[in-house]
Amino acid sequence: MRLRHMLYLLLLLLCLPRQSMAQAATDTTEVNNKRLLMLGSTFAVGYTSLLISLNQAWYTEEERTDFHWFNDNKQWKQVDKVGHFWGAFHQSRAGIDMLRWAGVPEKKAIILGGLTGILLQTPIEVFDGYQADYGASVGDLLANTVGSAAVVAQELAWQEVRIMPKFSFHTTRFADMRPNVLGSSLAEQALKDYNGQTYWLSVDVGAFLNEKTKYPKWLNLAVGYGAQEMVFNDPETNAAAGLDAHRQFYISPDLNLMHFKGKSKVWNTALYVLSIIKIPAPALEFNRKDGLKLHPLYF
Repeated sequence: MRLRHMLYLLLLLLCLPRQSMAQAATDTTEVNNKRLLMLGSTFAVGYTSLLISLNQAWYTEEERTDFHWFNDNKQWKQVDKVGHFWGAFHQSRAGIDMLRWAGVPEKKAIILGGLTGILLQTPIEVFDGYQADYGASVGDLLANTVGSAAVVAQELAWQEVRIMPKFSFHTTRFADMRPNVLGSSLAEQALKDYNGQTYWLSVDVGAFLNEKTKYPKWLNLAVGYGAQEMVFNDPETNAAAGLDAHRQFYISPDLNLMHFKGKSKVWNTALYVLSIIKIPAPALEFNRKDGLKLHPLYF
């Protein structure tokens, strides 16, 4: 996920009503027009403001070209595409839960809220389509769509999210090799260094078991994906620099943070937001260079 895509996600989460996240699961019998009006107005103002801000901050008239497409599907071992999936999933997840909070009928809340990720991410691809250094990416659009569809499918099937995409990050030596692209500070590296990003699917195992089972409902099982030795986005340039880019696969225990919800709106909101992050834990890694590797504590 490019820097501005991640910033867009974070800024939009800040614009959304905090109370709605904390009370998203509250049952309502009819549409609450006040809540719906608040959501609609907040979204409209925030969405418009962010589009204008991003357009002015990231794109200049000198950089604009005719609209064009750019095939970046071979770059970064597709870690960026997984990032798009993660971002769109959680944007749509928030959209669904806030429409529920406003009392919108369940199926409508799922379908309409599920479009949020696509609605928020697509304009960025349009902006990119007019930039000489980028271009609109079919791969990005597809990843966004699949991310939104994944949360909709779970909500329709189970009325809850049982397989949660999560994100984790650790610093790598590769950022120092190209800090202008991979980041010079910790904050920049977390957003830009794909070598340090790991994306997870955290499975709520207890949700698939009998209610009488003694399996701890707070314990999830997560599978992760990442890649290493990627300094240049172009695979050939990367190889010419003597780097052997390779994929990494992980399995690790994880906490089901939503299991710890209580009566506090602030606490529940914090858990909701933090549930997009993978908690550091032991992990077993496999990659073609090193085979199996055990990490006592993986970030």
